[in-house]
Amino acid sequence: MGNSVKSMTGYGRGEFIGEERKFTVEMKSVNHRYNEIGIKLPRSLASLEDRIKKRIMKNVFRGKTDVYINFETFSADDVEVKLNENLAVAYTEKLRVLQGLLGESDENLLELVAKFPDVISVEKPQKDEEMIWSVLSVALDEAVEKFVSMREREGKALADDILVKGENIKVLVASVKERSPIVVLEYKEKLNNRLKDLMDGVDIDPQRIATEVAVFADRGCVDEEITRLESHLVQLKEIITKGGQVGRKLDFLIQEMNRESNTIASKANDMEIVRATIELKSEIEKMREQVQNLE
Repeated sequence: MGNSVKSMTGYGRGEFIGEERKFTVEMKSVNHRYNEIGIKLPRSLASLEDRIKKRIMKNVFRGKTDVYINFETFSADDVEVKLNENLAVAYTEKLRVLQGLLGESDENLLELVAKFPDVISVEKPQKDEEMIWSVLSVALDEAVEKFVSMREREGKALADDILVKGENIKVLVASVKERSPIVVLEYKEKLNNRLKDLMDGVDIDPQRIATEVAVFADRGCVDEEITRLESHLVQLKEIITKGGQVGRKLDFLIQEMNRESNTIASKANDMEIVRATIELKSEIEKMREQVQNLE
């Protein structure tokens, strides 16, 4: 069950069929911020709930997991029919009183009394807990194994998709990095031409242009944001390669990536950079949706 990346959605089923009894365990899960495990099982197995939960928690660390456990018995020894004699007598007496009051007579008293709650009850006597656990755990282990296996398959597909999106983002970041200095040069050229037109042939103070260009370059400088984005992309790859429970780490990393792309968008003063940033934000959002599914 290794250290692979896992999805939070999964399904697994396991069963044990013996001569006297059959156990069926079904597990299914969906996304959740924490590790929430709900177990539905027959009352006769209630004492094993804690052991079942601990067994599952060895392999499941996040998500909302529902576990359904069914138990069928084929042995008469596993069932005990109990008669509450005092209750039966009390019901009979009261029915006779009622007969006297109403002047009615019903000879089917036996059938009537037997239908009252708790007169006859079916109980499953407590069997040796260790013996029950030894067979229930076979079905449970099979269900957990299949469940985790499905989560791993889905997790791998999600991780591969996230890495592809990471490569797309890398290309977009590189295009912004390449474009940024060109924007400054283009601004300098435009400013120069505009001033030439305005001054109508009079010499332009190069210092004034240098100052204007420096202010423009500083206002639109996204070098730090690009460096941080590049660093985040390296981390993204490292986290996925390392595996394990990556969901929360990647969630935080994507928030940071989103913040950097928002800053680039707010500083952008060039249509090409604006377009690249829109695409960048779109890819990050798609990636965020995928990360939401990881354990």
